[in-house]
Amino acid sequence: MATNASGSPRVAWLGLGNMGRGMVKNIVEKGKYTAPLGIYNRTTSRSEKLASTLPSDKVKILTSIEDAVSHADIIFACLGDDKAITETIATALKSPDVKGKLFVDCSTVHPDTTDKLGADIEAAGAYFVACPVFGAPTMADNGQLVCVLAGPSAQVDRVKPFCKGVMGRAEIDYTDQSYGTATRLKIIGNTFILQMIEALSEGHTLAEKSGLGVENLHAFIETMFPGPYTAYSGRMMSGDYYNREEPAFMARLARKDAGHALDLAKTAGVKLKAVEVADAHLQMVVEHAGDKGDIGGIYGAVRKEAGLKFENAS
Repeated sequence: MATNASGSPRVAWLGLGNMGRGMVKNIVEKGKYTAPLGIYNRTTSRSEKLASTLPSDKVKILTSIEDAVSHADIIFACLGDDKAITETIATALKSPDVKGKLFVDCSTVHPDTTDKLGADIEAAGAYFVACPVFGAPTMADNGQLVCVLAGPSAQVDRVKPFCKGVMGRAEIDYTDQSYGTATRLKIIGNTFILQMIEALSEGHTLAEKSGLGVENLHAFIETMFPGPYTAYSGRMMSGDYYNREEPAFMARLARKDAGHALDLAKTAGVKLKAVEVADAHLQMVVEHAGDKGDIGGIYGAVRKEAGLKFENAS
């Protein structure tokens, strides 16, 4: 558990998607670590773009996963899917100086994947904490995520200084519970978000076709359901669900999460009929927009089923 002589850990970050970028920014601005923070992304240009927005003495671009392991005491990762994080950790564990390093995974993956990562990391003489996060990219940018922590207490305590007040606004603490407990909550929690978007999509479409009007429905939502419901309702009205340069939450990744939830449900003998409906709509989004498809595009899919255009532009 070595740290720099200053007492603050050396930190590296793997994965600079639309969540990882905001999380790094907040660690640089508010976290206590021995600078520079090492950043690695498979596409180096993304690292260069992020580094250009941050103080030059606070970050360092790394060119390999092995560099990240040698550079840091704590290595955070936030990657898109199970395959990516599994391959990344496998590469990291081949490093000769991996023993004693702490790996923190903020990715949204199947709980079985999380537990396997933990076992592999422990077998290599290193440490692990699962730390998936709840929140959209704007919340990552603003340091308003909810961090879910699972792992041995001594290691969770090393990660907490980077969570509440830095990357997040709150923590859900599963100290000394299995690593997969954190991602099990994350997967089940994401079904609530998925079903919320499905309900809003159906409501907005019905409001338009029945004559109530989406503006009248939005006024009701603002009054009764402030917060995420109102935010997604606004995205639907503005067309933000289809006209973004980069999706806030890629529909393909939302399908991955839905698939994990359906797998968990099947294993437990539970039916998730609403998730099945939403996943079918996500498939329509992917077919319509490919990698630009956003989870909010469920609205477009519901519109198409109702005989309207996917896009609500006049």
